[in-house]
Amino acid sequence: MNDKPANATAMRALQVICGAAALLLPSSVVAEPVAPAVDPIRVLVKRLDLERYKATIKSLTRFGDRRQGTARNRAAIDWIATQLKSYGCTNTERLRYTFGDEPVHRVAPARAAVAKGSDEPGLSVGGGRSRGVTRPTGVNTDPTAQPDARIRALDTPPAVAGTREEVYCTKIGSLHPNEMYIVSAHMDGIGFGEAANDDGSGTALVMELARVLSSPDVRTDRSIRFILWNNEETGLNGARAYVDQRASLQGKEWPVSSGRYPEPKWLGVIQHDMMLFDHGMPRADGSMSPRQRPEADVNIEFQAASKFAAQSQELAGALQAANERYATDYPAAVGRHMTNTDSTPFMDLAPAVSLRENERGAQVGSGWDPQWHQPTDLYSTYDDKDFLLGLNAAQTTLSATARLAGATLR
Repeated sequence: MNDKPANATAMRALQVICGAAALLLPSSVVAEPVAPAVDPIRVLVKRLDLERYKATIKSLTRFGDRRQGTARNRAAIDWIATQLKSYGCTNTERLRYTFGDEPVHRVAPARAAVAKGSDEPGLSVGGGRSRGVTRPTGVNTDPTAQPDARIRALDTPPAVAGTREEVYCTKIGSLHPNEMYIVSAHMDGIGFGEAANDDGSGTALVMELARVLSSPDVRTDRSIRFILWNNEETGLNGARAYVDQRASLQGKEWPVSSGRYPEPKWLGVIQHDMMLFDHGMPRADGSMSPRQRPEADVNIEFQAASKFAAQSQELAGALQAANERYATDYPAAVGRHMTNTDSTPFMDLAPAVSLRENERGAQVGSGWDPQWHQPTDLYSTYDDKDFLLGLNAAQTTLSATARLAGATLR
């Protein structure tokens, strides 16, 4: 005998009775609806603000191009350190090294040399093949090309050989203080402008992440270090000095049994360099669109030839996934040709990626940013849609790093 229909009828009757009983119970007995869980990552991303980001870039431009080996560079480093401490990142430290004469910056030869793997200064090796319309790129070394007398006077004193410094601070992980992610940008610039985009935009991004993640109500399982490199424009010398001095210290407790790790193990390096200008390819006559292109995106690059290529690609994928979920305006694209950036010295030692406005080799190196190393790299050159691209990069890195480091709110 098959009793399934009878059982189904009985179940429906029981459901009706239970529903009616619930209506007769006092309200205190009926379960309240469960509120959706708060996403701590979304809360942190909302603490980023376009006007604050712009204001930090603007403050950095008060120091002109912040060229390494100059008084204006040292003053900018002091200001950055003061700001980091004011955000609650009070364990601010400095790495010191020496640097000699600045290399002579030459105008780059024809971009076709990139495809041949040229090692000519100013060209990117392993950075992807240029296609389409290109325009010459190089470094402006003529002070008179800067029409603003105030900026020209500020940028004129030359670099002097000697001691260099770069500043960093650390959010200490609560569960795994011996492991960390590095979030970085370079604070020096060249070209007799204000270095607003290259790399005030990346420096301000890292500072804003330090501000948000150093808040006393934020807890992370793993450590996060915020580093502002010096001497990027002379050949990544500041990042190389850091690797030379600190790679062998990774994961070592000091003092012994103290629970302190001066150099936690590097789980990943996320570099930021030139975040604002994605106006597209040069036109046939070499001119550029004055507006951000509708399809602008945040470029995330890893180096496919590195020893940590697979892990770096995974890190890039985590950033892209975070962008898709948390960034408000611009998408992210992943490329495999990371080159000529401060994450390069790390790429055979740890997962390493670089975020920027365009692909470094195939686009930036082919003239997609006419302000690159030029007197026109001024705060006033950029509009809110440009700054918004940088803010979306900040949203991307903040959300990805917070998830990877296990961020929660107290």
